[in-house]
Amino acid sequence: MSHFCHHCGTDLRSPDAGRKNAYAARPDEPVASFRLVSTIMPQGAGRQPYTYKVALGIALALTVVTAALGALPVAIMVAAFAIPIVYILYLYDVNLWEDEPVPVVAAAFVLTGVLAAVFTWLWSDRLTLSTGTIGGNDAGPAGRDLLILLLLVPVVSELIRQVGPLYLASRPRYDDLMDGFTFGVVAGVGFACFETLVLHWGWISGGFAGPGTSTGTWISVVVLHGFIKPLIYGSATGLAVAEFSGLGEKYDGFTARWVIGLLQAIVVNALFHGGVYLLGFVGGHGSTLGAILGVLWGLLLLGALIIRVRTVLHKGLLEAALESAARGGSNHASGELAFCSRCEMPLLPHSDFCSACGNSTRSVPKSERGALAQSGRPAGGYDGTTGETQA
Repeated sequence: MSHFCHHCGTDLRSPDAGRKNAYAARPDEPVASFRLVSTIMPQGAGRQPYTYKVALGIALALTVVTAALGALPVAIMVAAFAIPIVYILYLYDVNLWEDEPVPVVAAAFVLTGVLAAVFTWLWSDRLTLSTGTIGGNDAGPAGRDLLILLLLVPVVSELIRQVGPLYLASRPRYDDLMDGFTFGVVAGVGFACFETLVLHWGWISGGFAGPGTSTGTWISVVVLHGFIKPLIYGSATGLAVAEFSGLGEKYDGFTARWVIGLLQAIVVNALFHGGVYLLGFVGGHGSTLGAILGVLWGLLLLGALIIRVRTVLHKGLLEAALESAARGGSNHASGELAFCSRCEMPLLPHSDFCSACGNSTRSVPKSERGALAQSGRPAGGYDGTTGETQA
C-alpha cells in the first residue's frame, strides 16, 4: 500500500490530513520547524542539505573570528557576500533553470543590488545617527529617523526587490510557484548584500578597528546584517513573489493574495528596522547590550517568518496538486518510467507526489522534471502503473 497519495499528497497511513508532520518539499521534516536550508532552498537541496549547512557555518565562523580580531573590512565583506554566494551556488548545483542561469541570476541579483545601493545611500544620508553601528545616541529616538525606518525604507525597498522577480515570474518559462519564491529570495539576499556594503562603508574603508567599540558589538553587527537580515529580506520577498506566481501553470498576477504578501513583507521589514533602531538605544550609543538585543529581535522575526514561509509553500504545493489532479494529473512526472529525486523509488505516471516518501514533484528542478516527463519505458523497465517488470 502506498504511504502517500500520488495526486494530492495525503498521508494514507496516519490521520494527519493536512500533513503537518511531513513538509511537502522535505517529508522527513514537520511543517512548523526552523529549518533554513529546506525552506529557502526547497528545489533539490534535500538531496545534500549538509553541503549548504556546512558552507554557511564556515562563513559564519569566519565572520565571527575576523570581527573578533578587529578585521572589520574582512568581516563585513564575508558577511555581506556569504549567503548570496551560497545561494547562487545552490542554483547552479541543482541546475534550476537549465541553460539560462546567468541572465536569470543577473536580472534578479545584480539589478536589485544596484538599485539597493543607490536607495540605501540616499536614505542613510538623511539619518541623524551614524548607520555604521547598531547603537543609538543618548538623545533618544528621532521622529524623522523613525519615519524613514518604519515607512520609507520598508515600502520603497520592498518595491525595489519586487521588480526583477515579478518580471521573471511573468515569463512563461518561470511562472511556477517555486520559481517565484526562488526569484524573491535571490532579490532579497542581493538587496541585503549591497545595503550592508553601503551602510558599513565607513568600517570597510577604515581598516582594522580601534579600541573604541567592543568586540561584542562588532560581532553582533556583522551577524545581524550579514546573516539574519538577508534571510529576512529573502524570505519575505520570496513569499510575496510566490503569491504572484500562484498555483497553476500560469502566473496569477497582481491578485489580492499578492497584495497581502507584499504588505506582509513591508510590515516585517518595518518591524526589523524599527526594532533594531529602538533597541540600539538600550545601554547607550554603540552598546553591546543593544547590539545583542538587536540580534535576538532579528532571530525572533526570522523564526516566525520561516515558519510562515513553510506553511504557505506547503499549502501551495498541496493545493497545486489538487488543481493538477482535476486536470488529469501532473506533467512533472508523466513518463512511464520516472523516479523520485529524493528516495529514488519509482513514481506513478502523472504523479504530483512520490507515493513512497511524499516528496512533491514540484520541488524538483525543472531540468529534472523534463527528464521525468519525457522518459519512456525501456525494455525490462519498471511499469509504475502495474508494479511489474516488463520483458
